[in-house]
Amino acid sequence: MSSPTSSTPKTDALTRLAQAIALGLSVTLAGCQSAATHGPDSSDAQQPNFDVRLKQKPIFVMQQNHKSAPQDVWERMRQGFKLQDGLGVNPRIEQQRLWFVSNPSFLENASDRGSLYMHYIVERLEERDMPLELALLPVIESAYNPMAYSRSDASGLWQFVPATGKYFNLRQTSLYDGRRDVTASTTAALDYLSRLHDMFNGDWLLALAAYNAGEGTVSRAIERNEKLGLPTDYWNLPLPQETRDYVPKLLALSQLVMAPQAYGINLSPIENKPYFEVVEINQRMDLSRVAALANIDEDELYQLNPAFKKRMTVEGTQHLLIPTAKAQLLTASLSKMNSEELLSLAPSLPMTEEVAVAPLNRPRSYRVRKGDNLASIARANKVDTHDLQHWNKLTGKHLKVGQVLVMQDNTRTGKKTGKHTLVAAANKPKGTQYKVRKGDSLYVVARRFNVEVEHLKRWNPHSAHALKPGQTLTVYVDR
Repeated sequence: MSSPTSSTPKTDALTRLAQAIALGLSVTLAGCQSAATHGPDSSDAQQPNFDVRLKQKPIFVMQQNHKSAPQDVWERMRQGFKLQDGLGVNPRIEQQRLWFVSNPSFLENASDRGSLYMHYIVERLEERDMPLELALLPVIESAYNPMAYSRSDASGLWQFVPATGKYFNLRQTSLYDGRRDVTASTTAALDYLSRLHDMFNGDWLLALAAYNAGEGTVSRAIERNEKLGLPTDYWNLPLPQETRDYVPKLLALSQLVMAPQAYGINLSPIENKPYFEVVEINQRMDLSRVAALANIDEDELYQLNPAFKKRMTVEGTQHLLIPTAKAQLLTASLSKMNSEELLSLAPSLPMTEEVAVAPLNRPRSYRVRKGDNLASIARANKVDTHDLQHWNKLTGKHLKVGQVLVMQDNTRTGKKTGKHTLVAAANKPKGTQYKVRKGDSLYVVARRFNVEVEHLKRWNPHSAHALKPGQTLTVYVDR
């Protein structure tokens, strides 16, 4: 590194002295680091990994000279990387890095999805003084898709299986899945990783392996190697192939994030500030109505609150995650609304398939909400508009917000079966065939026809989660 031009010999001498001192300190620190990694009695003669050294060197420079907070989450993340030291040349990491470099769109797409959540996760990791490489774990687990679902029934950003989710207090019902709750699942994942870190004596690589394969699998592998007199570090354990690849994937990812341009990766900047804020709620709400109230894109609101499986806050946490730019608007709007207006935000609980089979002689009622009319209420509840007028002695079609309508069971056209009466076929939804297009998913198709994803799965039991263009789906819609 060249030094500034001096006007006097004295200044030149001082500059050379400072350079000599800095060089001496860096050599000393490097020697200490090497000794701490390999130990004084280490006989392993490894070739120096110049590639890793060159990528790591800027980390220390940035940490020493950085005076203000990073403007970008990626930069903030790099400053907190802790797992690369002492790795050397590792073919297992090289293999995974080669795959990511050959498939740059994978990381780029995952990071675009993760831009909603990364700042939050990085902050939670920093609060616990955990390695910031762990913010990349959801890239491997779910490609940063909070609605990702695996063949082993794992779900969410952190891919909790049902049993582990329940152990860490992630409630799971037909309406709410805490494994898909961004904040709750992140807390659970970091609790789990911290526990594993303590269990394996502060070894993060073993903790990560246990997160993937289970602590029992890793513990048995360690015991086996101990009995055989073999090393018990992660790299020497006889683990399942998926787990053997799992940690190298994370380390390879962190190397790509360290120097994305060097590997031809385009990481879009993520602003180093919260993407969302928590807004407390004290009543049931329909996410689509909340989105309209605060001028938020409905899909974006659902991406932040994917735990509410039917897009309504009937069960689960008593808060919503709202984009920071819209949180104040929503809070102010809610505070100004009277009880009748707040009621208009509540979800319409009668569901398409819940009203198709109604209990015998059980009266039903419906409270009119803002934007409702007789036709829409009749259609949603599978009754005739004229019957609705007759049952409620309505002479016209004018309705008032908050008005309660009574709906009788339509037993005149139904057929009794045991304790229930099935609505006549004329009132049931009719099936239609839909040919899957490029870019479609179960979620996209369900949105297109305004039906629930769970219903779409039940109507098409042999369809895979990943749809293929040209595939035909059966969809039941009202005609």
